[in-house]
Amino acid sequence: MEMNPRVTLALDFLENTGTNVFLTGKAGTGKTTFLKYLKEHSPKRMVVLAPTGVAAINAGGVTIHSFFQLPFGPLLPGMTNREEAGAPRVSRFGKEKIHLIRSIDLLVIDEISMVRADVLDAIDEVLRRFRDRHRPFGGVQLLMIGDVQQLAPVAREEEWALLGKHYESVYFFHSKALRETSRVTIELETVYRQQDPRFIDLLNRVRENRADEQTLRALNERYLPGFVPDPREGYITLTTHARQASEINERRLEGLPAATRVFPAGVKGDFPEHSFPTERDLVLKQGAQVMFVKNDSSPAKRYYNGMIGEIVNVGEEAIEVREKERNELLRVTREEWKNTRYAIDEKSKAVVEHVEGTFKQFPLKLAWAITIHKSQGLTFDKAIIDPHAAFAHGQVYVALSRCRGIEGLVLSSPLHAAALKRDETIERFVEKITGPGKEELERARAGYYKSLLLEQFDYGVLFQRLDTFYHRASEHLYRLYPAFVQRYRETRDRLAMELIEVSARFRGQLSRLADAAADPATDTLLAERVEKGRAYFEEYSAGVIAPLLDEELPDTDSKEARKILEKAREELIEEFRVKTGTLDAARGGFSVTAYLDARAMARIPETASKRTARKKAPAREKAPAKAPAKETAPATRPSDDVLHEELYDALRAWRAREASKAGVPAYAILQQRALVGIANALPRSRDEMLDVPGVGKIVVERHGRKILEIIDTCYPRE
Repeated sequence: MEMNPRVTLALDFLENTGTNVFLTGKAGTGKTTFLKYLKEHSPKRMVVLAPTGVAAINAGGVTIHSFFQLPFGPLLPGMTNREEAGAPRVSRFGKEKIHLIRSIDLLVIDEISMVRADVLDAIDEVLRRFRDRHRPFGGVQLLMIGDVQQLAPVAREEEWALLGKHYESVYFFHSKALRETSRVTIELETVYRQQDPRFIDLLNRVRENRADEQTLRALNERYLPGFVPDPREGYITLTTHARQASEINERRLEGLPAATRVFPAGVKGDFPEHSFPTERDLVLKQGAQVMFVKNDSSPAKRYYNGMIGEIVNVGEEAIEVREKERNELLRVTREEWKNTRYAIDEKSKAVVEHVEGTFKQFPLKLAWAITIHKSQGLTFDKAIIDPHAAFAHGQVYVALSRCRGIEGLVLSSPLHAAALKRDETIERFVEKITGPGKEELERARAGYYKSLLLEQFDYGVLFQRLDTFYHRASEHLYRLYPAFVQRYRETRDRLAMELIEVSARFRGQLSRLADAAADPATDTLLAERVEKGRAYFEEYSAGVIAPLLDEELPDTDSKEARKILEKAREELIEEFRVKTGTLDAARGGFSVTAYLDARAMARIPETASKRTARKKAPAREKAPAKAPAKETAPATRPSDDVLHEELYDALRAWRAREASKAGVPAYAILQQRALVGIANALPRSRDEMLDVPGVGKIVVERHGRKILEIIDTCYPRE
């Protein structure tokens, strides 16, 4: 990729700042090439999305709606989080998707010009829900790639009737969430598709609504009434409607004398039909004009997406195509496209693309005609365009700019000013665009470093997670396990008085030092303070917070209560992992890259076989006794609330076995409060058992003898 100043500036903003970037540029300026380079070289964890299936496949990503599980149709503000019956909302997310969303640093949206404002706001709602609800897009950085002068988003009349009450326009830049963010616009200026300065100037005039009479006159020199192309030259007709393209292709195919051949595609797994890059049943003939719909995957790179050729021989396993530009004969075999979803690799914890399904077919489609919409991103040497039928902003520009040179362009009808649809909303937006300079980049770089540094030593979220779990535990566990709940209360109060106050003062010091430094990343005094703070908070975390999380979550008979407690505790432990993991990464100096990597890793729990939120507390020394029967599940009991732990473990194991035999929940054999009560009271008779809360006559009649046997086994009478 050519590293011109605009490309370098964009890469700097994306790698070294958290600023949102709108990367734009005329047709043929290398936006797609930039995205490919970014995917291969960026140190940030990213996900690439696009508004349509074909655009997503071409960008090597997934569609916006599938990744965020958004319903189709208008997405009114707040709709994705509504709970009332009948409200369309996002589907329930699995843990893997949630961990993925929480771990990414950069969200790339290609073809942003076709994304509606309400869709961008729905993305914001989902990201806030699973990341940081106080920051636009949950705090993730956005890269939006596209050209607002090209194809616009689609909103039918009935859809706009709803959306128009909330939005100034359908365009992405009127998203409510985007307006809350800071962003820079970087425009790529070097045009690679066209080389003729005169043609480039004419295209720019059309794109920027500056097409005067002289411009129209120059373009209309390419209006050739009754033009009939030589089939050997490979002209393609660009139409405004799909029906027109289909009719032309079918008519031209029927006019060929050769026999028709049908090639079914090989579709495996999940590959939606709307994402097919060519027909499932590809109908071809010798002599048919075709377009390649994929770059050659072989090292030879013989063909590219958009190349025009003619079929000269049709075989079962290969098709020979003579490409029109160099008159070269190419042997074409089937190519494979992948429908991917993003996932997290279990070993490396990196964001990887997991193949959901594949589509295998010859990389060809009939190409006497194609719609302007599907031509976006393609390049043609020779094209026929009917500008008279244009009905939307940007259509004429997209069509004209597909051509490599003006000599290969033919107009089938004269180009009039009326066909150049103006959109005042776009014009006002473009007028306000100003590109950033190096000073703005340096400010953003320093601000990004400072914001992440202060985030490193901010313990507010951890305190909130601890407070939430304390309240959940107080509600559901206090009656059975008062000592367990009390420890959380004492730790919470201690953090409020010590950790939060110290953290606030320390971050104030760091903020002042960062502001005074010429470059915070290399400032010696700031680095010394960071290391002292790191050592202090690491020691505090290990001595005060970690022991609390070493304890097992106690048992409860209520599945719903257990679910609530586990969720609150998982969120607490995850945040603790983030703080300790990033502190460890700051050993020897704070680095943005190291911090982002450590934070992302900490957001992703270990695989099920290795999963543990904390080191297990060492077992206490106990009086010699017979070993209880082997348990079917690990014991979970807070030691301070259970006086006789061996008995508790033995009773719990027995209860699990009995419940398994009877096919009933464990509490149907013996309630949890009864189990804890027996383990504490150590009853020696049936009458003493009846004095234990939760133990009734039925329990004594059914299980009294066995319970007393277990007690005597664990604690023999003298």
